This record gives sequence, C-alpha cells and structure tokens, in this order.
Amino acid sequence: MMGKANYLALVGGGRQPKFAQNKVILWDDAKGKVALEITTLTAIRGVKLGRDRIVVVLQNSVRIYKFAKPPDLIAAYETADNLMGLCCMSDKLIAFPGRTSGQVQLVEIATGNVSIIPAHSSALRAIQISADGELLATASETGTLVRIWATSNCARVAELRRGIDPATIFSLGFSPSGTMLACTSDKSTLHIFDVPHPKKPARQPPSPRSPQFGTPPTSSAGVTDDGRGKWGILGKLPLMPRMFSDVYSFASAPFEAGDEPLAAGAPISETTTLGTSRPAKGIIGWAEEDSLLVVGAGQDARWERFIVGEGDDGRRFCIREGWKRYVGNT
Repeated sequence: MMGKANYLALVGGGRQPKFAQNKVILWDDAKGKVALEITTLTAIRGVKLGRDRIVVVLQNSVRIYKFAKPPDLIAAYETADNLMGLCCMSDKLIAFPGRTSGQVQLVEIATGNVSIIPAHSSALRAIQISADGELLATASETGTLVRIWATSNCARVAELRRGIDPATIFSLGFSPSGTMLACTSDKSTLHIFDVPHPKKPARQPPSPRSPQFGTPPTSSAGVTDDGRGKWGILGKLPLMPRMFSDVYSFASAPFEAGDEPLAAGAPISETTTLGTSRPAKGIIGWAEEDSLLVVGAGQDARWERFIVGEGDDGRRFCIREGWKRYVGNT
C-alpha cells in the first residue's frame, strides 16, 4: 500500500491465485478498479510503492518503474538471490540486496547513483530505512546482530545485539523520529533499541522523579537499562568475548509468533511463490513515538499493541497494551 493513498499493489499467490504470479496489479480502491498492470518474466517476490515510483522485486533483480500509465521502466539492478523479496524505500532512497550476498545497494532516486554497503558476511534477512531516510538497519540470516548505517556516507553508526543464539529475524522498524529501532524474530520477543541519529541529539536519561507513564505492572516484561552494561562488570573485563560488552535492547516484551508449520510443507525456495510459505509473523508498524503494533498472519492472525514508557525509577519498559484477532480461526 502506498502510505495513506488509495493504491494497493496486488500479486497472485497462495494455492489458488487470482492473478498471475509474474504480474503486479495496481488497484485504485477509490475507483474500485485496476489502475495499472506490470508483467515480468519471473515470479514477483515483492513490491514497493512511492509517490512517483513503483519498485518490483524479483529473485535476482530489482526493476524501478515510473508511476505512469503505462508504467515506464527507469532502471534495473541485478541482485544476489532475494527469495524474501527484501527491499525498502524512503522519499529519496531505495535499498535492496547487492550482487554479492550480504551487501546492500542504496540507490538515490533523483540521480540514480548507487552506493554499496558491505553489511554482513552472510545473506541478508531484513532491511529497513528510517522515515527521514537518514538511517538504514540490516540483519543477516544469522540473526544475532543488527547493524545501523548512515545513508549519507554509508558508515556504520551502531551495532546492536539481539541475542546470543541464532534466530530468524521477522521484521525491523524505526520509530517515527528514527531514534529507536524495533526488532522481532522467531524467538517470539520484541526488542526495542536506542539508535544514534546523525541529526538528532542523543537521549538524556530522565530524572527518576519525573516519570512519563508511571511504573508498569510487576508482571510486565523487559524492564532494563539503556542496553549497555547488561553483563555488569563482565563487560569491562579485558579479553572477554564481545557479547559481554555489546549494546543490547533497552526493553523487550514477548509477542505471539505461533507455531504454524510451512503452508506448502517446504521452506522458501526458487519454486516457492507468495502466500505458500509460513504465514508472515512479527511485522512491525510504529503508530506513534511511544507505541507500535506487531502483526501476524495465519490461522491465528492478530495484531498486538505495545507501549514504550518510563517507570518511576527512570528505566524504560515495553508492555503489551492489547491485542485483537482480525480474521477468523478457519
């Protein structure tokens, strides 16, 4: 969907697809009819919509079209295998996997200039750009670290540790201000990190006497510090493994990831099409600077709302405020 506009991008998928799996249907919901169609030679892995661009993601390439009728192909870029359809965009930038596994291509929409970021040594699993386009977050298939990059010079500005054990990252999402990052994985935990923003001041620890939201219930999860010093004195000892000195999330909370098996009985592969793999879980969407939603599909399709606040002791926390199923259980 293109922001709050009336355009939806539809791609055929599932066991009985309504549309061809190599065709993008741009649906005008205000008029109740098809506005545009784009046909490709191979199955479509993802679509992103901008005010004047349509980005179509294929397994080994990304194609950028002008938002016009008929749509004009502006540029095409080769990528490494991108079965997940990874791609994100802001008003000025588009990011997607590079030709080499673990790299990110950052394309400036106005000029077409391309920058390469060697983000990880293993294949990418998730990428996300902040709303203002200043920061890029990346995670690999290992799932232990999330790296933050400044898009202006492609420099790494932070490295955040989700955990010690490998995990499958479901989603990354910057807060509206770009100063916090949320992360979900198959560990069924939502993590909230502080992020250094190049154009905004660092957060100052609040006074314990002036809480914003009051003390959370004693049963809430994830009351921690600012993510530093998680291991206490162990993080200050020389020659200790780096995990003891890494920056962790300042708050976390469990979310419902479910245990549904793969819908098609097989992992994602070249023959897998949209809607035939495991239902999407843990998709992050920030509602406000202090609240976000985590959405999951499947038989137990639901959204969960989480609040980020500060306790009487000045420590921040993340708690689930509520949840709701949005489709039936059948």
